[in-house]
Amino acid sequence: MYLRNIFRAQLVGTRACLLNPLQHAFRAEVAALNPTRLLIIINILIALTVAEHFLSKHSGSSVGGCGEASASLHQERSLCTKRDEVKLAEEASKRYGSPGPTIFSKVIDKSIPADIIYEDDKCLAFRDISPQAPVHFLVIPRVPIPRISAARDDDAELLGHLLVVAKNVAKQESLSEGYRVVINDGKHGSQSVYHLHVHVLGGRQMAWPPG
Repeated sequence: MYLRNIFRAQLVGTRACLLNPLQHAFRAEVAALNPTRLLIIINILIALTVAEHFLSKHSGSSVGGCGEASASLHQERSLCTKRDEVKLAEEASKRYGSPGPTIFSKVIDKSIPADIIYEDDKCLAFRDISPQAPVHFLVIPRVPIPRISAARDDDAELLGHLLVVAKNVAKQESLSEGYRVVINDGKHGSQSVYHLHVHVLGGRQMAWPPG
């Protein structure tokens, strides 16, 4: 709005500066009856008048203000940026409290890169960025359950699905000699990210007991 007022003031001032000499020129041209130059002067005056009218008409509808144009733009951006993950987070908040976003949330919405090797509408699997075996991938639910101990009894279908996906991806990774499936929970379980995740490690002989 501040810049528009400055521009409008400059426009009005410019018009005033041009108008006085143009008036004299106009009288001279009329007296000389030169149609071509007279037409040029009239076009300049019309252009200045139209420009001032446009500024006056649109002075109250800037992006970011309170006009309808701004409201429509805000609404359109909201519709464009709302993803399915937001709905999943809302559901998780109702069921498990309000778990904060984690790095896995960014993997799910693809805002950070990850080597995703499987995904469906309930979960996805991707390679661990700090592998502890020749093959090490994670399977995580799209719904941000913070930890296995926070899962509810009616999450049984989802939890079973995570294990089935872990088995299928392990087969896809040619872990025919076996593998280890690990779910860390809480401090004593050395859980580093509070979004339920299933580790699948294979490609070497595992020791027992684990560390």
